[in-house]
Amino acid sequence: MDLRYPKNTSIKLFVLCHGLLQFSQLMYSAYFKSTISTIEKRYGLSSYSSGTISSLNEVSNSILIVFVSYFGTRVHRPRAIGIGGLLMAVSALMLTLPHFLSQPYQYDSVLHNRHDICNLHDSVNSTESCGSVETRRLADTNNLWVLMASAQLLFGVGSVPIQPFGISYIDDFAGQNNSPLYIAILFAVSVFGPAIGYLLGSVMLRIYVEVDRIGFGAEQELRPSDPRWVGAWWMGLLIASGCLVLTSIPYFFFPREMQKEKPHPDSPSIYLDLNKSGPATESETDSTDDSKTLDISLLDFLKRFPHMFINILLNLRLMLLILAQCCFSSVISSLATFLNKFLERQYGASVAYSILLVGAVNLPAVAVGMLIGGIIMKRLNLSQKMVPRFSVVMLIISTLFCVPLFFMGCSTQKVSEVNHSPVGQNGSSSACYLNCSCPDNAFNPVCGSDGVEYISPCHAGCTNFTKDPINTLRVQNYTSCRCISGSYARPSPCPNRCPHLLLPVILVISLASLVACLTHNPMYMMVLRYVSPEEKSFAIGIQFLLMRVLAWLPSPALFGMAIDSSCIWWKHVCGKKFSCGYYDNNLFRSRYLGLQVGYKVMGIWLLMMLAWKEKNIKEYTLDKRQALL
Repeated sequence: MDLRYPKNTSIKLFVLCHGLLQFSQLMYSAYFKSTISTIEKRYGLSSYSSGTISSLNEVSNSILIVFVSYFGTRVHRPRAIGIGGLLMAVSALMLTLPHFLSQPYQYDSVLHNRHDICNLHDSVNSTESCGSVETRRLADTNNLWVLMASAQLLFGVGSVPIQPFGISYIDDFAGQNNSPLYIAILFAVSVFGPAIGYLLGSVMLRIYVEVDRIGFGAEQELRPSDPRWVGAWWMGLLIASGCLVLTSIPYFFFPREMQKEKPHPDSPSIYLDLNKSGPATESETDSTDDSKTLDISLLDFLKRFPHMFINILLNLRLMLLILAQCCFSSVISSLATFLNKFLERQYGASVAYSILLVGAVNLPAVAVGMLIGGIIMKRLNLSQKMVPRFSVVMLIISTLFCVPLFFMGCSTQKVSEVNHSPVGQNGSSSACYLNCSCPDNAFNPVCGSDGVEYISPCHAGCTNFTKDPINTLRVQNYTSCRCISGSYARPSPCPNRCPHLLLPVILVISLASLVACLTHNPMYMMVLRYVSPEEKSFAIGIQFLLMRVLAWLPSPALFGMAIDSSCIWWKHVCGKKFSCGYYDNNLFRSRYLGLQVGYKVMGIWLLMMLAWKEKNIKEYTLDKRQALL
């Protein structure tokens, strides 16, 4: 018996532990993305800024991942994964610091600030004042950038060894025909991490942000559906940090190497040897791996780095496949970062409910698609020639599902002084509130009895209000409104006209995601088959580097810019632009979905080129064999 391998060590146990760690990692990442629109509102960020923050972890990850994955066969991979998990736990704790270091959240309220309604006897100028509260608010936003950027960069460092070391470790010690199924199970288990992350976000954002200062249930004026409501975004990060610590500890007890699973006698090998026309046997794979990576000196290993790096980049089929994956990863990134915001703005869903739909409907569909894709890969034994063709067909179907979404929506409601010119009860224009001394930074949307929405009661010219008889801490109606023909306004935005489309839309998006994810595992396994066995870990590193640099890093910022370009009214504090108050819904929908479809079409085109390349290689190989015969 080989003493290097503990008797009871099993690759199946490692798959379970790695699935749990990735579950925790993705739960943390998804939770943070689910709260990004709430952080926007709390700290006054644009979609471009929040998208940039959400993707900053890709910067440090991209810098380190190639070099770390290159040393995959020379380090204690499980131990490196455990250290990375602990670093991610620390980064989750750092992300909560802006809440504890910022001033308490304050919102516009007629009960707290009489300037929120029209005060005709106030001699204060209507232009925005920039007092200590507003100045501190800007300082909190600047501190947020520093703290969250540092936390995200640390998270990127911790996540470096997770994918390349974990997947290459499984592929090295699993039976060759079991490897695709193990990796499919790994992704299927871990993808429930985002689902739980979004569900956790739905729960936490129903709790008021200042719960640690005022206690549960103390905030009675606002409801979670109120646009001024900010949920306890920081609480879920504490839970995610604890999960990361618990799932990182087992890795310190795994060996550097373990006994490789024995293949079934009737199972054919699916590894490819690039130097031969046929598949390589298991013994050939092991001997190649041992002789080429474990028996060379560190200096020789470093000398081979540029050659191997260039060799990977010159692998045309591998590059076409990875670039196609980058296109589809950009779509996934846009959905993870902004789908809940899209549902909020387009269909009037509350923040918590939109996050609940994403976590309970969309992400399980993704998990099912990945698992079925792994089963298809194993049962049908898809060849190199068939995988690109299968992927093209599935992705075309997925893209066609997105077409109806362009027409499933409504225009932005009428908002006075934003996309609608108001006419007061005496036929006057916006001059009806000019003498009301309304602060420029006021944002407390109300719905007038005329069906028009106003930025605040003050901008509607309301000079009085009545309290709710059931809950005296809430306003029932604003009255004596000079800008409204009916003379009163309700203390909430005007109802969205498309709430009935919310569930059909999320179902269509989920169905499109399920079909697209059928291709995930087949395409992923092809990356391992396009390189020699000793280059697997390094190839995965190159793959994740390109996906981060070309997809996960720029995509949230790019989609954030597209969303910001559809904004028609920005909040301002001390003359500086804060978060967006109102979007043109038609532009938002067409640009957000249009960019996704553009990425999908580009990816399909790259896969078609790969399918054509595979066909030419097969024909060339057959012609060469016939010539030899």
